[in-house]
Amino acid sequence: MKKHIKITEEASLYDQLEEMSSLDIVSNINNEDKKVANAVEEVLPQVARLVDETAKRFEKGGRLFYIGAGTSGRLGILDASEIPPTFGMPYDRVIGLIAGGDTAIRKAVEFAEDDLDQAWKDLQEFDINSNDVLVGIAASGTTPYVLGGIAKAKDHGILTAGITNNPGSPLATGSDIAIEVNVGPEFLTGSTRMKSGTSQKMVLNMITTALMIRIGRVKGNKMVNMQLSNTKLVDRGTRYIMEELGLNYEEAEKALKQYGSVKNAVDALK
Repeated sequence: MKKHIKITEEASLYDQLEEMSSLDIVSNINNEDKKVANAVEEVLPQVARLVDETAKRFEKGGRLFYIGAGTSGRLGILDASEIPPTFGMPYDRVIGLIAGGDTAIRKAVEFAEDDLDQAWKDLQEFDINSNDVLVGIAASGTTPYVLGGIAKAKDHGILTAGITNNPGSPLATGSDIAIEVNVGPEFLTGSTRMKSGTSQKMVLNMITTALMIRIGRVKGNKMVNMQLSNTKLVDRGTRYIMEELGLNYEEAEKALKQYGSVKNAVDALK
């Protein structure tokens, strides 16, 4: 078992931040941010394994759940909320939950993350089962809300994964698939909304984008199932159809609106 060292709490590599110019501050933050992609690269095999296992369950009607607190919880909700418009999936296939409930999306709910039992109670409202996948997100890897949910899910035969920035943390050791992204100390000591949060966003983007590709929601490199929820997306879809079928703009737009999605229009007219 890896020794748990709280890298996320280690002192910044920089000091006397208040004496820096604005350009120095943002330049040094940028220098730290450059390390994030390399850290994510180290965990790609684990991310790919999670994608493969989730795709298997999705084909059986399973769902993907995220649980987290604070920034981690908000990032899970953000990723989940973008799946319906981007890929045309029902809103209840990728679900993000945050300690403290929806109120905590905008305003911190004191001590909500310290409740070891609440995540499982929240998940029960969705009848989570062994066809589903539960991903806990916690930079520290020690958030009780997340650890409690992961432990209960494992007890019920649900595949679990943990995204954390502290290798060897309880979340990593307690999950079936450990995604341990070691980005090093934060520029502002302990502020995991920075590099840790950035790494989590990158991993979440990978998980759901790769998942949607694997289950057939993408054709070539196009979002052919996106919801037509605004003028920009209608225009984008129209241009996809023009490219695929050789129609002019008016014909393509008419086809898009008639069939409801790029995929349906292409399948019907090609």
